[in-house]
Amino acid sequence: MMTDTAWLSRTELLIGREKLNKLINSHVLIVGMGGVGSFAAEFICRSGIGEMTIIDGDVVDPSNRNRQLPALATTHGQSKADLMGDRLMQINPELQLHVIKEFIQPGKVDELLQGSIDYVVDAIDSITPKLTFMKAAYAKGLRLVSSMGAGGKVDPTKLEVTDISKTHHCPFAQQIRKQLKGEGIYKGIKVVFSPEENNKESLMLTDGSNYKKSAYGTMSYLPATFGATLASVVIRDLMGE
Repeated sequence: MMTDTAWLSRTELLIGREKLNKLINSHVLIVGMGGVGSFAAEFICRSGIGEMTIIDGDVVDPSNRNRQLPALATTHGQSKADLMGDRLMQINPELQLHVIKEFIQPGKVDELLQGSIDYVVDAIDSITPKLTFMKAAYAKGLRLVSSMGAGGKVDPTKLEVTDISKTHHCPFAQQIRKQLKGEGIYKGIKVVFSPEENNKESLMLTDGSNYKKSAYGTMSYLPATFGATLASVVIRDLMGE
């Protein structure tokens, strides 16, 4: 566990030593290091979480630079997981960090969720791997918070944290709900979503790689706000708020 906690003095001032120790002794797994997940990982790391696992098999594309933390003009083609891993270790050199450079494959999800994990953050933006991951975490009884659609939206004040069963006016969440119901899962998964109507004119079709057939346009701050909200759910739950 961490020995140098001086850098967390402002955090301790806010929440006290007991709650800070809960964070230091927690393990959070985050899947997806894109516009949502990269910011969630950063904020979770800066909270003092002592152990983290980050998962992403993708590399930086020029189109990522408008919203993703690891995406710079100098990092095109580099592994997002490696870039974020280096960044997190520079924030907290004593972090116990596990970096997995893989896309989510149905046959490997159970393996990825092995071990002692206190919280799971799902920042996957493709339906099929997202559902596979959510169902596996749910079946294992892991605490999970999942991001719904962050594309096609511009108003960060609309974000809500609720159960998947209470989402509304979010086409992405609607698809997830429908698929989960087919598996007999009607509620019990915490999500971050926005009921703001998608800008349908910003929708584009993709090549279908990595289970992703389409994508909405995005604004720099909106996925980051989703990530910050996911991080806040994890941190507050782990502290017992």
